[in-house]
Amino acid sequence: MAVRFSLEREDGLRPVGEVSLLILVGLTGVGKSTLVAALGLPRLPDRRELVDLYVLPRYGAKPPIPREERFQLTRRFREEFPGGVAEVLARGYAEAHPLLLFDGLRGEREVAYALEHLPRALFVVLHAREATRLKRLLSRRDAFDRVALRPEDLAQLKALAKGVLSPGELEEALALAPWEEVLAKLKIVAEEARNYDPLGPLRLLGGHPRALVLDAEGLSPEEEALAVRAFLREQGL
Repeated sequence: MAVRFSLEREDGLRPVGEVSLLILVGLTGVGKSTLVAALGLPRLPDRRELVDLYVLPRYGAKPPIPREERFQLTRRFREEFPGGVAEVLARGYAEAHPLLLFDGLRGEREVAYALEHLPRALFVVLHAREATRLKRLLSRRDAFDRVALRPEDLAQLKALAKGVLSPGELEEALALAPWEEVLAKLKIVAEEARNYDPLGPLRLLGGHPRALVLDAEGLSPEEEALAVRAFLREQGL
């Protein structure tokens, strides 16, 4: 169930900083959407929606736009507001529920901002290797994942994969889909790795009393949901 959210104070809404939150942290393809569905909690507008509503219009952009253009605009937004999407979330107002779910934050700076400005927030970090995230992107076929491709992009494929995938992992990905599709999804994985250090949230939240870190490769969605529910019980929720 989606709940009302606004950057303006409205009747029936409370500051998000006063509301108990469960915030999912992780990059594209780690399984956040699957976990959201499994938990079934009332949820705030997700990251994509907040960017569409409050970030893109700031720069005269209107969705849908290619992912690389979104990365450019969200990077520009973080240059002005280092807390990124966490700043949008923390400045908002939402319906009061015992617990609200937000999907999701990325990168060390966003998580650090949320830790400081959302004192009632708990965090679940989903972590997976780039090769695993790429395979999941290739299988989900989400129109949101589109990027602009050029015929000459094939020459860039191996260069783009360097430092992100091993040669064997790249060959495995190419066996799953045409090279154009692999390149499109690899651009997303590589661009996210450049924009958001995947290990940053782990450094901040590993062992933190308000956080649960999950191996998104080693656990099934059902096991992840069970672990989150146990974590919430430990927190009295």
